Amino acid sequence: MKATGIVRRIDDLGRVVIPKEIRRTMRIREGDPLEIYTSGDGEVIFKKYSPIGEMGESAAQVAEIMHRLAGCPVAVFDRDHVVSVSGAAKKEWNARRVSPELEELMESRRQYFADSGQPHLLPAEGVDHSAVACMPIISAGDVTGAVAFLDDGKGMEISDSQKSLIQAASQFLGRQLEG
Repeated sequence: MKATGIVRRIDDLGRVVIPKEIRRTMRIREGDPLEIYTSGDGEVIFKKYSPIGEMGESAAQVAEIMHRLAGCPVAVFDRDHVVSVSGAAKKEWNARRVSPELEELMESRRQYFADSGQPHLLPAEGVDHSAVACMPIISAGDVTGAVAFLDDGKGMEISDSQKSLIQAASQFLGRQLEG
C-alpha cells in the first residue's frame, strides 16, 4: 500500500473525503461504487468495484466465443481495465488501463467502427494495437465497460455480421450484470 501523507477526519455522518488527486489518479468518479475491506491490523481499504470484473469467467467465455465467430481478437473492458482478451497475447493485454479515447467513447455511450477516413482507436494504454469496432456495455442505464474487436494486423474491414455480433455481445453482458 502506498502512503500519501494525507490525513482526513470522519464527519458526524461517518463520511470521509477522498482527496481529488487520489480520485483523479485512481479514476474514481462521482457515483462510482467502492468495496470496503478491513484488515487484521486496523486498515480500512477502499477498492473500486467492477461488476464486469466480478463476472470474469463469463466475460472470458464471451470473448472466446466472439473470437471464434468473428475471426479476430476480442477484448472485454470494465470502465478502467482490460478484463479479458481472446485471440491476442494475454500477457500483453491483461489488466492494462483503458485509454482516454476508449474512456471518452464509453462516457459518451458511442459505438465505434473503424472507417478508412477515421483515426484508429487505441483501446488500452501501453498496447500498440487498435480496435476496429467497439461497443459500450450498458447495464441498468449505467455504462459498465466495453467490448472491442481488435485489429488482426491484416487490415480487416468490419462486416455487418461482425457489427451485429459485437452489439449482441455488449447487450448480453449488460443483461448478465442486471441479474
